Amino acid sequence: MKKSLNRSPKMIRSLVHNKGSLYYFLTLTIIILLSACSAPKVAEQQKAKALPENFDAKQKKASDQLEAFIPLKTDTYFKDPLLKKLLDKAIAQNPDYLIMQERIAIANSHLKVAKLALLPSFDIQADLSGTRYGKYTMDGVGNFDTNLSQNITDKQRIATDLTPNIFLAGKVSWEADIWGKLNNRKKAARQRYFASKEGMRLLQTKLLTDIAELYYQLVALDKQAIIYKKNLVTQQHALDIISAQRSVGKATELAVQQFSAQNNNILAEAEQLYLSIDQTEKALLNLLGEYGGTIERSTDFLSGHLEVLNQKISVDSIIHNRPDVAEAYFELTATNADAKAARAAFFPSLNLGAYGGLNSFSFSTFFDPKSVAWQLLGGLSAPIFNKGQIKQEFFIANKKQQITFLQYQNTITTAYNELSALLHRTEAFQSVLAHKSKEIEHLEIAVNVSNDLYLSGYANYLEIISAQKNKLQAELDFVDIQLKNADSQVLLYKALGGGIN
Repeated sequence: MKKSLNRSPKMIRSLVHNKGSLYYFLTLTIIILLSACSAPKVAEQQKAKALPENFDAKQKKASDQLEAFIPLKTDTYFKDPLLKKLLDKAIAQNPDYLIMQERIAIANSHLKVAKLALLPSFDIQADLSGTRYGKYTMDGVGNFDTNLSQNITDKQRIATDLTPNIFLAGKVSWEADIWGKLNNRKKAARQRYFASKEGMRLLQTKLLTDIAELYYQLVALDKQAIIYKKNLVTQQHALDIISAQRSVGKATELAVQQFSAQNNNILAEAEQLYLSIDQTEKALLNLLGEYGGTIERSTDFLSGHLEVLNQKISVDSIIHNRPDVAEAYFELTATNADAKAARAAFFPSLNLGAYGGLNSFSFSTFFDPKSVAWQLLGGLSAPIFNKGQIKQEFFIANKKQQITFLQYQNTITTAYNELSALLHRTEAFQSVLAHKSKEIEHLEIAVNVSNDLYLSGYANYLEIISAQKNKLQAELDFVDIQLKNADSQVLLYKALGGGIN
């Protein structure tokens, strides 16, 4: 036996009305969702060109023989203990380095903000107001009429002279990250934080490189100053011989003047050298963040080790260990996340909220349980007429991603060619130094021979001057090549990733 359902006309009208509202809401929601289907696609992220297996196209190494690159360490690479002290002092005192640390702290703060954006927000709101409504206003008439009603209690009567409104509640709001907009913003912030840390490592490397270059320049200048002193003694000895021979008629005044001019030239060059030492020392002190003083340094070059030249290291692992390449990569992934977040702006956003608390129009009933008030909120919104701006923002984000990729590719190319050139340069300097060392040995013999021949009458004074001048220039050139060799090893440290480990 079926039970019949009796529904009043009022109930039927209510159901029909509610169903109509539901259909209307669903239809509107479908229209909003369809309006977002025309959102453009994010440009497909390009891949960088594959790196060669080695740094010399003529050499072929089996891929299974290649090893992953182990980052260098300053303590083991730089053998000079005095240089190590300067490097440690620079990290503790250099203003640019300290500024970079503060910027990393800012990047970390941006990351924390992006993470918290995914969570609901909670606010406490407290309002207290008093209003006197006019008798000819809707609120004034409504309050007067309410007070005459027999359906309310004395507690529910409204003060008409001055009507208070007391509100205290906690409010919660949350944007549902349906399309990943907030999550991609968080990813972009995280990648930029990583990029800033690589930027810190890049600054470390540059700072260490600058200090090491200036330090080795000071060592070179000191060595050249010693060479000038020794040659000046030799020149003075030759001048004394020529002067003595002139007094007995065996040498001319021209010879004496030539030797005197040579001595003054050496003295002038030595003075310029001392000026260079002072200027270089001041530049190094500036990097250390100090006002003045002197730089304690070694008497010879104690440059970096070259064991890395004998290793069969994966080119890819070396290049991607460099801070400039890693920084460019993190920035690339950040711009890709930016483009995805910009695309998500085309889609509807769902915002949910609620509040709960106490609300009353009198102080006496404010803490009454019946003054508890609450509300649930929900909203779905989608861009319809402002797509021009959203499209422009998406277009810019997409293009920035492509620009960043080109910068990333250029960084990799530059890193490879720079490191390849430095490896060849470091190897070449070993041969150059060996040849120059032999040249100096021969010139030292030539100076001694020229003096003996002059005293025996088989050579003139010009041959002595020429021999001594050639020896001086060869010794100075040898120090210059030593400096270039030390600089190349410092640059090699930088090209291999550098930093502080």
